[in-house]
Amino acid sequence: MTAERQWGTLHTCMSAPTEAPAGHKIQAAGITLHYHDVGQGPPIIMLHGAGPGATAWSNFKQNVGELSRNFRCLLVDLPQFGGSEKVVITTGRSSYTANVLADFLKQLGIERSHFIGNSMGGQAAIKLAIDRPELVDKLVVIGSTPVGRSIFCPMPLEGIKHIINYYRGGASIEKMRALVEVILFDHSFIDDETIQERYEASIDPEVVEVMTGRPPEREELTDQLHKVAAPTLIVWGLDDRLGAMDIGLFMLSRFQNARMHIFNRCGHWAQVEHAGEFNRLVSEFLANPVR
Repeated sequence: MTAERQWGTLHTCMSAPTEAPAGHKIQAAGITLHYHDVGQGPPIIMLHGAGPGATAWSNFKQNVGELSRNFRCLLVDLPQFGGSEKVVITTGRSSYTANVLADFLKQLGIERSHFIGNSMGGQAAIKLAIDRPELVDKLVVIGSTPVGRSIFCPMPLEGIKHIINYYRGGASIEKMRALVEVILFDHSFIDDETIQERYEASIDPEVVEVMTGRPPEREELTDQLHKVAAPTLIVWGLDDRLGAMDIGLFMLSRFQNARMHIFNRCGHWAQVEHAGEFNRLVSEFLANPVR
């Protein structure tokens, strides 16, 4: 692993955030993780969601420029995604990933970190906050659903069905576009380049092999949520079609120290559709003391 962070080069990338800086690779819990390391200051581990072709950079490229002004942003491709190892996960995904993240921090010499997680990434961070609370400073979760029941919506939600069916009968550009259209409320954020990039990432032979095999076990964290002691900001889109909002409200009631922000005219990617306000909200939450 190259420990040096070329801050001058990365700072230049902020003016063109669609261009990912050079990444790094590290061994954590026996597998290879790929990540980007941008900025200086207290660390933030940034974790993406589970959609086909997802990477940490694609999920957070609109946020890293602002957040890296005051924080060290570590954008991690989770196991099975992006440049990280396409390992077969035979246990619960959140528990497995939480264990990998704990060792990732250890390998980098980070005693404690903030976490920002979108969807699946947030679920892994929640599980880490439950299992290893000493590692989690503050937590931001975006549309994450660590429980499998909703009184608002029939399960699985529309967007989850798109993910489940993506590889059935073969992946395609059309399926990728349909998925992203469900993820976003405002389709003006969709561009052909992003669709193409995610599609190409999703059809990598190693990715197809692991994604069409037996999926990880579904974990139900309902009876563990009261253990989350880290100050938490729950972020939701009112028009989210992948995460039922009552699950966010349930977490709000169960976590020991939580608050919730809801964006209207917003789908599953609040950090994309409302990037400016999201960045200000999260920066203030992470930088200031929380009662």
